[in-house]
Amino acid sequence: MAPHDLRRPFKRPAISDQQKRREIALLRQTQNRRDAQHQARFLASSVLSLQNQNLEPISEPEPEPETEPEPETGPELQSELLSRDFDVIQASKLKGSKARQWFSRQLMLPEWMIDVPPRLNHDWYVSARPSGKRCFVVSSNGTTISRLRNGSVLHHFPSALPNGARTKDISGPAHSFCILDCIFHEMDQTYYVIDMVCWRAYSLYDCSAEFRFFWLNSKLSETGACDPPSPYHKYRFSLVPIYDCDQTGLNAAYTGVVPYVKDGLLFYNKHAHYQTGNTPLALVWKDENCSQYVLDTDSNGQVPSQQQVVLELQDDGKVTTSDDPPVVFGCLDGDFIQKSGLRLGTLLRFVISDGGMTFVDGKFQMADLNYIGKVNRARTFADSYSKVLFQYTARHSPLRVDDLITSVSSAHDQENETVDVEMAG
Repeated sequence: MAPHDLRRPFKRPAISDQQKRREIALLRQTQNRRDAQHQARFLASSVLSLQNQNLEPISEPEPEPETEPEPETGPELQSELLSRDFDVIQASKLKGSKARQWFSRQLMLPEWMIDVPPRLNHDWYVSARPSGKRCFVVSSNGTTISRLRNGSVLHHFPSALPNGARTKDISGPAHSFCILDCIFHEMDQTYYVIDMVCWRAYSLYDCSAEFRFFWLNSKLSETGACDPPSPYHKYRFSLVPIYDCDQTGLNAAYTGVVPYVKDGLLFYNKHAHYQTGNTPLALVWKDENCSQYVLDTDSNGQVPSQQQVVLELQDDGKVTTSDDPPVVFGCLDGDFIQKSGLRLGTLLRFVISDGGMTFVDGKFQMADLNYIGKVNRARTFADSYSKVLFQYTARHSPLRVDDLITSVSSAHDQENETVDVEMAG
Protein backbone atom coordinates (compact mmCIF):
# COMPACT_ATOMS: atom_id res chain seq x y z
CA MET A 1 0.00 0.00 0.00
CA ALA A 2 2.27 2.75 -1.28
CA PRO A 3 1.47 6.37 -0.35
CA HIS A 4 -0.65 8.11 -2.98
CA ASP A 5 0.34 11.55 -4.27
CA LEU A 6 -3.00 12.09 -5.99
CA ARG A 7 -5.81 13.63 -3.98
CA ARG A 8 -9.46 12.94 -4.61
CA PRO A 9 -10.99 16.01 -6.32
CA PHE A 10 -14.07 15.82 -4.11
CA LYS A 11 -15.01 14.79 -0.61
CA ARG A 12 -17.06 11.63 -0.33
CA PRO A 13 -20.60 12.74 0.61
CA ALA A 14 -21.83 11.67 4.04
CA ILE A 15 -24.57 9.04 3.85
CA SER A 16 -25.18 8.56 7.56
CA ASP A 17 -25.13 10.39 10.89
CA GLN A 18 -22.24 8.25 12.15
CA GLN A 19 -20.01 11.22 13.01
CA LYS A 20 -22.82 12.96 14.88
CA ARG A 21 -23.40 9.81 16.94
CA ARG A 22 -19.67 9.61 17.67
CA GLU A 23 -19.75 13.12 19.09
CA ILE A 24 -22.83 12.28 21.20
CA ALA A 25 -21.17 9.10 22.49
CA LEU A 26 -18.07 11.02 23.61
CA LEU A 27 -20.22 13.67 25.32
CA ARG A 28 -22.19 10.94 27.09
CA GLN A 29 -18.94 9.39 28.32
CA THR A 30 -17.88 12.72 29.79
CA GLN A 31 -21.24 13.16 31.51
CA ASN A 32 -21.18 9.61 32.88
CA ARG A 33 -17.69 10.21 34.30
CA ARG A 34 -18.88 13.37 36.01
CA ASP A 35 -21.91 11.56 37.42
CA ALA A 36 -19.73 8.71 38.72
CA GLN A 37 -17.36 11.19 40.40
CA HIS A 38 -20.30 13.01 41.98
CA GLN A 39 -21.76 9.73 43.25
CA ALA A 40 -18.40 8.64 44.66
CA ARG A 41 -18.05 11.95 46.52
CA PHE A 42 -21.61 11.61 47.82
CA LEU A 43 -20.94 8.11 49.15
CA ALA A 44 -17.62 9.15 50.68
CA SER A 45 -19.12 12.19 52.41
CA SER A 46 -21.98 10.04 53.73
CA VAL A 47 -19.54 7.60 55.32
CA LEU A 48 -17.50 10.43 56.83
CA SER A 49 -20.59 12.06 58.33
CA LEU A 50 -21.61 8.75 59.89
CA GLN A 51 -18.14 8.30 61.36
CA ASN A 52 -18.26 11.81 62.80
CA GLN A 53 -21.49 10.84 64.54
CA ASN A 54 -19.66 7.84 66.09
CA LEU A 55 -21.75 5.43 64.11
CA GLU A 56 -20.48 2.32 62.38
CA PRO A 57 -19.96 2.94 58.66
CA ILE A 58 -22.52 1.22 56.52
CA SER A 59 -21.11 -1.33 54.11
CA GLU A 60 -22.93 -3.14 51.35
CA PRO A 61 -23.82 -6.75 52.18
CA GLU A 62 -22.17 -9.52 50.21
CA PRO A 63 -24.48 -10.64 47.40
CA GLU A 64 -26.05 -14.00 48.11
CA PRO A 65 -25.92 -16.72 45.44
CA GLU A 66 -28.87 -16.32 43.11
CA THR A 67 -29.97 -17.96 39.88
CA GLU A 68 -30.57 -14.58 38.25
CA PRO A 69 -29.63 -10.94 38.91
CA GLU A 70 -31.70 -9.23 41.57
CA PRO A 71 -32.68 -5.53 41.51
CA GLU A 72 -30.07 -3.21 42.97
CA THR A 73 -30.53 -2.67 46.69
CA GLY A 74 -27.70 -0.24 47.36
CA PRO A 75 -27.91 3.55 47.78
CA GLU A 76 -30.13 5.41 45.36
CA LEU A 77 -27.11 7.18 43.95
CA GLN A 78 -24.99 4.17 42.98
CA SER A 79 -22.28 4.42 40.37
CA GLU A 80 -22.57 2.66 37.04
CA LEU A 81 -19.31 0.89 37.78
CA LEU A 82 -20.57 -0.61 41.02
CA SER A 83 -23.81 -1.82 39.46
CA ARG A 84 -21.88 -3.33 36.56
CA ASP A 85 -19.53 -5.20 38.91
CA PHE A 86 -22.58 -6.40 40.84
CA ASP A 87 -23.99 -7.80 37.58
CA VAL A 88 -20.73 -9.59 36.76
CA ILE A 89 -20.65 -11.29 40.15
CA GLN A 90 -24.27 -12.34 39.90
CA ALA A 91 -23.92 -13.40 36.26
CA SER A 92 -21.15 -15.84 37.16
CA LYS A 93 -23.83 -17.83 39.00
CA LEU A 94 -26.33 -17.90 36.13
CA LYS A 95 -26.99 -21.11 34.24
CA GLY A 96 -28.43 -22.15 30.90
CA SER A 97 -30.55 -19.74 28.89
CA LYS A 98 -30.31 -16.97 31.52
CA ALA A 99 -26.53 -17.03 31.33
CA ARG A 100 -26.62 -17.01 27.53
CA GLN A 101 -29.02 -14.07 27.51
CA TRP A 102 -26.88 -12.01 29.89
CA PHE A 103 -23.54 -12.68 28.18
CA SER A 104 -25.00 -12.07 24.72
CA ARG A 105 -25.38 -8.40 25.66
CA GLN A 106 -21.95 -7.74 27.15
CA LEU A 107 -19.65 -7.38 24.13
CA MET A 108 -18.80 -4.01 22.64
CA LEU A 109 -19.81 -4.29 18.99
CA PRO A 110 -18.08 -2.03 16.46
CA GLU A 111 -20.17 -0.27 13.89
CA TRP A 112 -19.23 -0.68 10.25
CA MET A 113 -17.33 2.27 8.85
CA ILE A 114 -19.69 4.23 6.62
CA ASP A 115 -17.87 7.58 6.59
CA VAL A 116 -14.21 8.21 7.34
CA PRO A 117 -13.98 9.87 10.79
CA PRO A 118 -12.29 13.27 10.95
CA ARG A 119 -8.89 13.22 12.73
CA LEU A 120 -8.54 9.55 11.88
CA ASN A 121 -4.76 9.85 12.05
CA HIS A 122 -4.85 11.60 15.43
CA ASP A 123 -7.67 10.12 17.52
CA TRP A 124 -7.80 6.50 16.35
CA TYR A 125 -5.96 3.19 16.57
CA VAL A 126 -6.04 0.57 13.83
CA SER A 127 -5.38 -3.18 13.87
CA ALA A 128 -5.79 -6.14 11.54
CA ARG A 129 -8.84 -8.05 12.78
CA PRO A 130 -8.32 -11.83 13.12
CA SER A 131 -10.81 -14.10 11.40
CA GLY A 132 -12.70 -16.31 13.81
CA LYS A 133 -15.30 -16.45 16.58
CA ARG A 134 -15.81 -13.31 18.66
CA CYS A 135 -16.12 -14.19 22.34
CA PHE A 136 -15.79 -13.15 25.96
CA VAL A 137 -13.20 -15.09 27.99
CA VAL A 138 -13.87 -15.10 31.75
CA SER A 139 -11.43 -16.61 34.27
CA SER A 140 -12.70 -17.09 37.83
CA ASN A 141 -13.08 -19.72 40.56
CA GLY A 142 -10.18 -21.77 39.19
CA THR A 143 -11.51 -22.21 35.67
CA THR A 144 -11.85 -20.35 32.37
CA ILE A 145 -14.92 -20.15 30.14
CA SER A 146 -15.29 -18.57 26.72
CA ARG A 147 -18.71 -17.50 25.46
CA LEU A 148 -19.70 -16.63 21.91
CA ARG A 149 -21.52 -13.49 20.85
CA ASN A 150 -24.89 -15.25 21.33
CA GLY A 151 -23.89 -16.14 24.92
CA SER A 152 -23.40 -19.89 24.42
CA VAL A 153 -20.28 -21.61 25.79
CA LEU A 154 -17.45 -22.15 23.31
CA HIS A 155 -14.80 -23.69 25.59
CA HIS A 156 -14.43 -24.61 29.24
CA PHE A 157 -10.74 -24.97 30.07
CA PRO A 158 -7.83 -24.22 32.46
CA SER A 159 -5.72 -21.16 31.67
CA ALA A 160 -2.86 -19.09 33.03
CA LEU A 161 -5.16 -16.09 33.36
CA PRO A 162 -5.80 -14.78 36.90
CA ASN A 163 -7.71 -17.45 38.84
CA GLY A 164 -8.18 -19.37 35.57
CA ALA A 165 -6.97 -22.79 36.78
CA ARG A 166 -6.83 -24.80 40.01
CA THR A 167 -3.09 -24.44 40.52
CA LYS A 168 -0.98 -22.96 43.30
CA ASP A 169 0.44 -19.91 41.62
CA ILE A 170 0.42 -16.14 41.89
CA SER A 171 -2.85 -15.72 40.01
CA GLY A 172 -4.34 -13.71 42.83
CA PRO A 173 -6.94 -14.10 45.61
CA ALA A 174 -9.89 -16.47 45.32
CA HIS A 175 -12.33 -13.67 44.45
CA SER A 176 -10.15 -12.42 41.60
CA PHE A 177 -11.44 -12.67 38.04
CA CYS A 178 -10.52 -11.56 34.55
CA ILE A 179 -12.59 -10.69 31.45
CA LEU A 180 -11.03 -10.46 27.99
CA ASP A 181 -12.61 -9.61 24.65
CA CYS A 182 -11.18 -12.10 22.16
CA ILE A 183 -11.45 -13.71 18.75
CA PHE A 184 -10.84 -17.47 18.67
CA HIS A 185 -8.81 -18.39 15.58
CA GLU A 186 -9.56 -21.99 14.65
CA MET A 187 -6.49 -22.63 12.50
CA ASP A 188 -3.93 -22.21 15.27
CA GLN A 189 -6.33 -22.75 18.22
CA THR A 190 -5.40 -19.34 19.64
CA TYR A 191 -7.40 -16.68 21.44
CA TYR A 192 -6.37 -13.33 19.98
CA VAL A 193 -7.11 -10.63 22.56
CA ILE A 194 -8.54 -7.42 21.09
CA ASP A 195 -9.54 -5.74 24.36
CA MET A 196 -9.36 -6.05 28.14
CA VAL A 197 -12.48 -5.47 30.24
CA CYS A 198 -11.48 -6.58 33.77
CA TRP A 199 -8.13 -7.62 35.22
CA ARG A 200 -7.76 -9.23 38.66
CA ALA A 201 -11.24 -7.88 39.51
CA TYR A 202 -10.16 -4.35 38.53
CA SER A 203 -12.72 -2.93 36.10
CA LEU A 204 -11.52 -1.22 32.92
CA TYR A 205 -14.98 -0.44 31.54
CA ASP A 206 -14.67 3.28 32.20
CA CYS A 207 -11.06 3.56 31.07
CA SER A 208 -10.11 4.93 27.66
CA ALA A 209 -9.04 2.58 24.89
CA GLU A 210 -5.59 4.16 25.14
CA PHE A 211 -5.28 3.03 28.77
CA ARG A 212 -6.92 -0.40 28.20
CA PHE A 213 -4.51 -1.26 25.39
CA PHE A 214 -1.52 -0.12 27.46
CA TRP A 215 -2.74 -2.25 30.38
CA LEU A 216 -3.39 -5.21 28.09
CA ASN A 217 0.11 -5.09 26.61
CA SER A 218 1.65 -4.67 30.07
CA LYS A 219 -0.23 -7.36 31.98
CA LEU A 220 -1.18 -10.28 29.73
CA SER A 221 2.33 -11.59 29.02
CA GLU A 222 3.20 -11.50 32.74
CA THR A 223 0.76 -14.33 33.47
CA GLY A 224 2.22 -16.84 31.01
CA ALA A 225 -1.07 -16.81 29.05
CA CYS A 226 0.90 -16.11 25.86
CA ASP A 227 3.09 -19.19 26.39
CA PRO A 228 2.52 -22.42 24.41
CA PRO A 229 -0.29 -24.71 25.70
CA SER A 230 0.34 -27.00 28.67
CA PRO A 231 -1.77 -29.28 30.91
CA TYR A 232 -2.71 -26.25 33.01
CA HIS A 233 -3.07 -23.87 30.07
CA LYS A 234 -5.01 -25.50 27.24
CA TYR A 235 -5.16 -22.63 24.72
CA ARG A 236 -2.64 -20.00 23.82
CA PHE A 237 -3.51 -16.31 24.07
CA SER A 238 -1.90 -13.74 21.81
CA LEU A 239 -1.95 -9.97 21.43
CA VAL A 240 -3.15 -8.30 18.23
CA PRO A 241 -0.71 -5.60 17.03
CA ILE A 242 -2.26 -2.14 17.50
CA TYR A 243 -1.04 0.93 15.65
CA ASP A 244 -1.68 4.66 15.63
CA CYS A 245 -3.82 5.25 12.56
CA ASP A 246 -1.32 7.41 10.69
CA GLN A 247 0.11 6.52 7.27
CA THR A 248 2.65 4.11 8.75
CA GLY A 249 0.17 2.39 11.07
CA LEU A 250 -2.55 2.07 8.46
CA ASN A 251 -0.06 0.56 6.03
CA ALA A 252 1.20 -1.91 8.66
CA ALA A 253 -2.31 -3.06 9.57
CA TYR A 254 -3.47 -3.32 5.95
CA THR A 255 -0.45 -4.99 4.32
CA GLY A 256 1.62 -6.29 7.25
CA VAL A 257 2.18 -10.01 7.83
CA VAL A 258 0.36 -11.50 10.83
CA PRO A 259 0.16 -15.10 12.14
CA TYR A 260 -3.60 -15.26 11.56
CA VAL A 261 -6.06 -14.91 8.70
CA LYS A 262 -7.21 -11.29 8.44
CA ASP A 263 -10.85 -10.33 8.39
CA GLY A 264 -10.76 -6.58 7.82
CA LEU A 265 -9.45 -3.72 9.94
CA LEU A 266 -10.58 -2.61 13.40
CA PHE A 267 -10.52 1.06 14.39
CA TYR A 268 -10.80 2.27 18.00
CA ASN A 269 -11.24 5.85 19.12
CA LYS A 270 -8.47 6.43 21.67
CA HIS A 271 -10.88 8.11 24.11
CA ALA A 272 -13.59 5.43 23.92
CA HIS A 273 -14.69 3.54 27.03
CA TYR A 274 -15.78 -0.10 26.80
CA GLN A 275 -19.46 0.30 25.95
CA THR A 276 -21.66 -2.77 25.62
CA GLY A 277 -23.68 -3.04 22.43
CA ASN A 278 -23.17 -1.17 19.17
CA THR A 279 -20.90 1.87 19.34
CA PRO A 280 -19.64 4.34 16.69
CA LEU A 281 -16.43 4.74 18.72
CA ALA A 282 -15.22 1.39 17.38
CA LEU A 283 -15.40 0.61 13.67
CA VAL A 284 -14.79 -2.30 11.32
CA TRP A 285 -13.91 -1.94 7.63
CA LYS A 286 -13.19 -4.52 4.92
CA ASP A 287 -12.19 -4.89 1.31
CA GLU A 288 -11.17 -7.83 -0.88
CA ASN A 289 -7.46 -7.43 -0.05
CA CYS A 290 -7.80 -7.84 3.72
CA SER A 291 -10.87 -10.10 4.02
CA GLN A 292 -12.43 -12.98 2.13
CA TYR A 293 -15.84 -12.07 3.57
CA VAL A 294 -16.55 -8.53 2.41
CA LEU A 295 -20.08 -9.35 1.23
CA ASP A 296 -22.36 -11.56 3.32
CA THR A 297 -22.89 -15.10 2.06
CA ASP A 298 -25.95 -17.34 2.18
CA SER A 299 -26.27 -20.72 3.92
CA ASN A 300 -24.33 -22.34 1.05
CA GLY A 301 -21.41 -19.94 1.39
CA GLN A 302 -22.29 -18.08 -1.80
CA VAL A 303 -22.77 -14.33 -2.23
CA PRO A 304 -26.45 -13.87 -3.21
CA SER A 305 -27.30 -11.74 -6.23
CA GLN A 306 -29.32 -9.39 -3.99
CA GLN A 307 -28.39 -8.13 -0.54
CA GLN A 308 -30.06 -9.92 2.37
CA VAL A 309 -30.76 -8.32 5.74
CA VAL A 310 -31.94 -9.67 9.10
CA LEU A 311 -34.45 -7.53 11.01
CA GLU A 312 -36.43 -7.93 14.24
CA LEU A 313 -40.24 -7.94 14.33
CA GLN A 314 -41.78 -5.44 16.75
CA ASP A 315 -45.27 -5.56 18.31
CA ASP A 316 -46.62 -2.97 15.87
CA GLY A 317 -45.49 -4.96 12.83
CA LYS A 318 -42.43 -2.81 12.19
CA VAL A 319 -39.16 -4.54 11.34
CA THR A 320 -36.06 -2.91 12.81
CA THR A 321 -32.32 -3.14 13.25
CA SER A 322 -30.48 -4.06 16.47
CA ASP A 323 -29.46 -0.46 17.19
CA ASP A 324 -30.48 1.57 20.24
CA PRO A 325 -32.71 3.23 19.24
CA PRO A 326 -33.58 0.80 16.42
CA VAL A 327 -33.89 1.93 12.80
CA VAL A 328 -37.22 1.07 11.15
CA PHE A 329 -36.86 -0.53 7.70
CA GLY A 330 -40.49 -1.37 7.01
CA CYS A 331 -43.75 -2.75 8.35
CA LEU A 332 -45.46 -6.12 7.84
CA ASP A 333 -49.22 -6.43 7.37
CA GLY A 334 -51.08 -7.65 10.46
CA ASP A 335 -52.95 -10.39 8.58
CA PHE A 336 -49.67 -11.68 7.12
CA ILE A 337 -48.09 -11.77 10.59
CA GLN A 338 -51.04 -13.72 12.00
CA LYS A 339 -51.20 -16.21 9.12
CA SER A 340 -47.44 -16.79 9.27
CA GLY A 341 -47.47 -17.33 13.03
CA LEU A 342 -44.79 -14.69 13.60
CA ARG A 343 -44.19 -13.43 17.12
CA LEU A 344 -42.74 -10.33 18.74
CA GLY A 345 -38.94 -10.42 18.67
CA THR A 346 -38.69 -12.96 15.85
CA LEU A 347 -35.71 -12.42 13.56
CA LEU A 348 -36.71 -12.31 9.91
CA ARG A 349 -34.70 -12.34 6.69
CA PHE A 350 -35.42 -9.97 3.82
CA VAL A 351 -33.97 -9.21 0.41
CA ILE A 352 -33.35 -5.62 -0.66
CA SER A 353 -35.02 -5.66 -4.06
CA ASP A 354 -34.42 -3.55 -7.18
CA GLY A 355 -35.76 -0.40 -5.49
CA GLY A 356 -32.72 -0.44 -3.19
CA MET A 357 -32.39 2.05 -0.31
CA THR A 358 -33.49 5.68 -0.43
CA PHE A 359 -31.67 8.56 1.32
CA VAL A 360 -32.61 12.22 1.64
CA ASP A 361 -29.88 14.66 2.76
CA GLY A 362 -27.82 11.75 4.00
CA LYS A 363 -30.69 10.32 6.08
CA PHE A 364 -32.20 6.89 5.42
CA GLN A 365 -35.83 7.03 4.32
CA MET A 366 -36.93 3.59 3.13
CA ALA A 367 -35.84 0.26 1.66
CA ASP A 368 -37.46 -1.97 -0.96
CA LEU A 369 -37.82 -5.15 1.12
CA ASN A 370 -38.98 -8.61 0.09
CA TYR A 371 -39.67 -11.12 2.88
CA ILE A 372 -37.85 -14.48 2.70
CA GLY A 373 -38.45 -16.24 6.03
CA LYS A 374 -37.33 -16.77 9.62
CA VAL A 375 -33.70 -16.89 10.71
CA ASN A 376 -31.88 -19.80 12.33
CA ARG A 377 -32.59 -19.93 16.08
CA ALA A 378 -28.87 -19.82 16.91
CA ARG A 379 -28.84 -16.19 15.84
CA THR A 380 -29.53 -13.69 18.63
CA PHE A 381 -29.54 -10.22 17.05
CA ALA A 382 -30.78 -8.46 13.96
CA ASP A 383 -28.31 -6.65 11.70
CA SER A 384 -27.17 -3.21 12.77
CA TYR A 385 -27.97 -0.24 10.57
CA SER A 386 -24.28 0.38 9.89
CA LYS A 387 -23.81 -3.21 8.69
CA VAL A 388 -26.77 -2.99 6.32
CA LEU A 389 -25.47 0.30 4.98
CA PHE A 390 -21.89 -0.96 4.64
CA GLN A 391 -23.09 -4.03 2.74
CA TYR A 392 -25.24 -1.81 0.52
CA THR A 393 -22.44 0.63 -0.30
CA ALA A 394 -19.98 -2.26 -0.82
CA ARG A 395 -22.22 -3.37 -3.69
CA HIS A 396 -22.77 0.08 -5.17
CA SER A 397 -20.17 2.66 -4.05
CA PRO A 398 -17.68 1.10 -1.63
CA LEU A 399 -15.53 3.02 0.80
CA ARG A 400 -12.08 2.10 -0.51
CA VAL A 401 -8.67 1.97 1.11
CA ASP A 402 -7.70 4.98 -1.04
CA ASP A 403 -10.30 6.99 0.87
CA LEU A 404 -8.64 6.01 4.16
CA ILE A 405 -5.17 6.78 2.82
CA THR A 406 -6.30 10.17 1.52
CA SER A 407 -7.87 11.01 4.87
CA VAL A 408 -4.77 10.32 6.97
CA SER A 409 -2.30 11.74 4.43
CA SER A 410 -4.26 14.97 3.81
CA ALA A 411 -4.62 15.48 7.56
CA HIS A 412 -0.86 14.99 7.88
CA ASP A 413 -0.25 17.57 5.14
CA GLN A 414 -2.59 20.06 6.86
CA GLU A 415 -0.73 19.63 10.15
CA ASN A 416 2.59 20.29 8.41
CA GLU A 417 1.16 23.39 6.72
CA THR A 418 -0.03 24.68 10.11
CA VAL A 419 3.43 24.15 11.61
CA ASP A 420 5.05 25.93 8.65
CA VAL A 421 2.71 28.90 9.05
CA GLU A 422 3.40 29.11 12.81
CA MET A 423 7.16 29.00 12.22
CA ALA A 424 6.94 31.61 9.50
CA GLY A 425 4.89 33.82 11.81
